[in-house]
Amino acid sequence: MDKKEVKMKFQIMPPKPGTCPECAVKHPPEYPHHAHSLFYQYKFYGEHGRWPTWVDAMAHCSDEIKDATMDVLKKGVKVNA
Repeated sequence: MDKKEVKMKFQIMPPKPGTCPECAVKHPPEYPHHAHSLFYQYKFYGEHGRWPTWVDAMAHCSDEIKDATMDVLKKGVKVNA
């Protein structure tokens, strides 16, 4: 019996209205995307061929927001969506 290669394809539903179109989480545009959002992870992977990091998620942010985000992450504060 020959083995057949099965390619699976799936789609994630679009983000809920009123949420960020990049990560599907409600946050101000100047804040980082939620790096642990499955929507963000798969969207980013589809565009870049790798999984995102918090550095990727806050690339569009000001230096002040980046610094504040890194402080929170270094303290190990749990970030919930």
